[in-house]
Amino acid sequence: MTVRIVTDSSCDLSADDIERHRITVVPLTIRFGDREFVDGRDLPAERFYEMMANSDRLPSTAAPAPGAFETAFRELAAGGADAIVCVNLSFALSATGESAQAAARSLTGEVDVRVVDSGKVSAGLGLMVKAAATAAEGGHSATEIETQLAELKDRVLIYGVLDTLENLKKGGRIGAAQALLGSALSIKPCLDLTSGTVQEAGKQRTRGKARAWLAKKATEVGELEHLAVAHGAADDIDSFVAGLGDTPARHPTTVTLIGPVVGTHAGPGVIALAMVPAT
Repeated sequence: MTVRIVTDSSCDLSADDIERHRITVVPLTIRFGDREFVDGRDLPAERFYEMMANSDRLPSTAAPAPGAFETAFRELAAGGADAIVCVNLSFALSATGESAQAAARSLTGEVDVRVVDSGKVSAGLGLMVKAAATAAEGGHSATEIETQLAELKDRVLIYGVLDTLENLKKGGRIGAAQALLGSALSIKPCLDLTSGTVQEAGKQRTRGKARAWLAKKATEVGELEHLAVAHGAADDIDSFVAGLGDTPARHPTTVTLIGPVVGTHAGPGVIALAMVPAT
């Protein structure tokens, strides 16, 4: 059985990973006022942060239409896929998964499509997508991959520190971190996104203390299977990564630039850690 993996552009995987694992990525769209861009196609992440820094208005995001997923599914089926596993960003944060589900329903009886709510964002989603692709390459069935993803979902931890709450507040994704708003001007928010929603995890007075808090999260977990660092064009990312030291992980630490989808809501300067504790 040939199983192919689909995801959306919030996964923040590198072009090399996408090509190496033959992952199909369905893009979201980014809007700056009246201008609309297709994520990853006509708006590279570096350009996005430049535009956001020079814009008086915050950007917004839009989920792909069901037709975009349907086209991707049909192309993979035509290319020989017996089954498709589509792993999307947290359903609690976006309608992207609903679009994928609608597309899957429209193909009932034509091709076996499984839509999975990763419950994660950015590098956390990326870790799950790569795991699914590796399993597919190893000959696992769609059902086996679904089971593996359900187990991995419970293990992936995501923590982040923001430089500003402005984007998260105006984008309507503040979630259970509402209490942070009252002191937004005087603190650096620390967030727990493990559940697929935005949860307050702490408050720090300075960016340095926020970075120390985040780095401590990596050491508190103990031995790690995977550790991924993601950031929103943070100018201090190199020193942060260097400060992690010899954090025990079975695989090399990856560092990725957060793309426009998550960057729109997290804002510039965000740093996040996605971790999988060793078993």
